[in-house]
Amino acid sequence: MRVLASLFVLLVLAGAIAGGLAWYGYDAYSSEGPLAASKVYDIDRGLGTADIGARLEQQGIISSGRVFAAAAYVTGVRGRLKAGEYEFPAHASMRDVMNLLVSGKVIVYKISIPEGFTSDMALARIAADQVLTGEVTSPPAEGTLMPDTYLFPRGKTRQQLIEDMQAAETKMVDDIWTRRRDLLPITTREEAVILASIVEKETALADERPLIASVFVNRLRKGMRLQSDPTIIYGIAGGKGKLDRPLTHADITTPTPYNTYTIDGLPPGPIANPGRAALEAVVNPPETSYLYFVANGSGGHAFASTLEEHNRNVAKWRDLAGNAATAAAVDAATAATANATSASSTATATALPSIESTRQEAANNSAAAAADISTAAKSGPDIMANAEPADTAKPAEAKPVDVKPADAAATTTPPVAVLKPGSVIKIGNRLVPIPKRKPKR
Repeated sequence: MRVLASLFVLLVLAGAIAGGLAWYGYDAYSSEGPLAASKVYDIDRGLGTADIGARLEQQGIISSGRVFAAAAYVTGVRGRLKAGEYEFPAHASMRDVMNLLVSGKVIVYKISIPEGFTSDMALARIAADQVLTGEVTSPPAEGTLMPDTYLFPRGKTRQQLIEDMQAAETKMVDDIWTRRRDLLPITTREEAVILASIVEKETALADERPLIASVFVNRLRKGMRLQSDPTIIYGIAGGKGKLDRPLTHADITTPTPYNTYTIDGLPPGPIANPGRAALEAVVNPPETSYLYFVANGSGGHAFASTLEEHNRNVAKWRDLAGNAATAAAVDAATAATANATSASSTATATALPSIESTRQEAANNSAAAAADISTAAKSGPDIMANAEPADTAKPAEAKPVDVKPADAAATTTPPVAVLKPGSVIKIGNRLVPIPKRKPKR
């Protein structure tokens, strides 16, 4: 009886101890954790449950690594904890921490590849990302990356990300190609990507992509050359994507495999990575009669079905560009004389300078105004083309057109300006010439 009584007492004590430990463990498991503020910590791959618990305790994220490991065993989640970089919230309980590791909701980062980026430009952005790891072992060909914003966790390699982009592009092109219109002048997925890349580089306006696509499709059907400036640029700059100067007449007339002013049909490959909208536009273009387009002075393009209509659009564009340059010159001349004008309305007018000094001053002001025109012209490609010297300027009809620059220039009408170019106006006590527009060549 004494032995039985002793065993009973031991069992009671063991039960009490076990119960106390269980209560302590449950309380530690479910109570607020020690973190005073949220913390980011990266759980390495290959760690066991006990090691994970020990590291979390060392980081002050949980109060006891042993309780954490025991709880993982009791709850059946041991072996289901996922590695990765996590953000643990302030005062997160051990239960919260364990649930987060089971969910695998790691911190994600993002990288954006815009539509129209070349593969070289995309590679440069990927290489500059500090979260991605590893080197690119297989650089992507032009036109094989899908422009998009990609999310990835820490530890993702650059090559893995590129492969994800290529897989997304293949899926996108296959999906769009199956919904193409019949009787297109492009017959393969590769040709669709090439033409879409040209459309992508021609306009940034979403509602213009279908119209631009229709122009190129119509030209291909008629056997006309595409005459696209972005293809010339790609033939010169390659994957850099842009030039550090305007196109010249020599650029347009010098043959390269990508110069669609000198070659028939499509270039040998894409000139960028096109987005979904551009691809949709080239495989389902609207039915139009358009064969030409030119900048309209407001960020878009004017479309035409005949050469005569196109030449009128070119003339309008040149007038807009010329008037803008003249207005910029007047504004610059006015600003230059503002400091010389008396601030007081009662100031006494001084005598005008001599004829010789006035001529010299007018010449100086004209040179300054010309410089201001050049500076203002750099704010946009359309004005820039008209402000550059004739031997370096990009012809206004560089957009699809089957005439030489002189033919279109012959139809240009003089710009209508409030202040006639070549006249001299008096601002304050200074005579300021209005610069003459450069002659068409």
